[in-house]
Amino acid sequence: MPWIVLSIAGLLEVVWAISLKYSYGFTRTIPSAITLIASIASFYLLAYAMKSLPAGTAYAIWTGIGAVGVSILGVILFREPLTLIRIISFFLIIVGIIGLKWSTN
Repeated sequence: MPWIVLSIAGLLEVVWAISLKYSYGFTRTIPSAITLIASIASFYLLAYAMKSLPAGTAYAIWTGIGAVGVSILGVILFREPLTLIRIISFFLIIVGIIGLKWSTN
């Protein structure tokens, strides 16, 4: 169960980071509200998962999910460049997330 909670927390990190971009510095109400709600929920779920998981592992996986998710959505939504080095970097982060998960069991 803590792994599922941690995964949801990571996905909510993606939500708040993307909505933060759409909030234009908290000048737009709906994206700003989504940012605040998703960030609070994400932190809460991270804290819950950390009750059972090692702090370093949970935090690294949470940030890894967020980093890869936001980067991929940046390419899709904001037309950020997709270069070979970015693709390799995404892959390396994903491998790191998997490695941390396996090392915890």
